[in-house]
Amino acid sequence: MSKSLEHSFVELLEKHQNIVHKVCRLYTNNQAAHNDLFQEVTIQLWKAYPKFRGDSKFSTWMYRVALNTAITLYRKSTRRVKTQAFDAVQFKIKAEEYDRTEEQQLKLMYQAIHELNDIEKALVLLYLEDKNYNEISETLGITEVNARVKMNRVKKKLKTILNP
Repeated sequence: MSKSLEHSFVELLEKHQNIVHKVCRLYTNNQAAHNDLFQEVTIQLWKAYPKFRGDSKFSTWMYRVALNTAITLYRKSTRRVKTQAFDAVQFKIKAEEYDRTEEQQLKLMYQAIHELNDIEKALVLLYLEDKNYNEISETLGITEVNARVKMNRVKKKLKTILNP
């Protein structure tokens, strides 16, 4: 591969690497697993990069490769990979006027999200990233209508988990 191709890939990867980190955090439960998944996603991105035609935004394509890699590895694994516990990333802010209500609500939401299946987690991640349904459908390789239907089902499922 040419130096310019390699240079543009590294530049884009550095610019958008947070996408990969978010996916890794969602599908791993410790730093070693995170690092392994990050490396595997990077390898898959590099392998697929020459075929990237620019039909979609680079970030959308990157989400798609990262999520597909994570889900594929997650499913191939003979032992079920545990997702990260919220307590491991919980922010501990001490302030006299700090209200723990929002923190507790976030903790409960993350616990509920961890009960979702792979595709549902990916949908929620993209939704929480303020991606529109067109971007979500492109990233996940489904129709926009399907993305909306699945998201409505996930919202209902989360409500059921949070309010049994």
